[in-house]
Amino acid sequence: MHRYKDLKFWQLSRSFCKDIYQISNSFPSDEKFGLVSQLRRASVSIPSNIAEGASRKSNKDFARFLTIALGSCYEIETQLLLSLDLNFIDKETLKSINNTLQQIIKMMSKFSSSLKI
Repeated sequence: MHRYKDLKFWQLSRSFCKDIYQISNSFPSDEKFGLVSQLRRASVSIPSNIAEGASRKSNKDFARFLTIALGSCYEIETQLLLSLDLNFIDKETLKSINNTLQQIIKMMSKFSSSLKI
């Protein structure tokens, strides 16, 4: 088992989740059950899957949960691009939040590849 709270990418993903909630607060109210819901659920999924995977007894299981978390990262990236296309966010917001997302992806990918499966 791993101490997920000590993992930098878990810590960053928690902060990222908070950022997604704040950014999506400015979306149109008719998106409450659309992009807002999708973005929020996917952002919560990242630290949640890291934590759940860390509790598993094998690195193989942990790696599987990290793969799910990575999938959520790419889902969010797509949703953020759609948000830009729909003028719900501006290019500067996208650049900033996407920079954080890419950091999470890189750290998680590197950690995942270091697991001995």
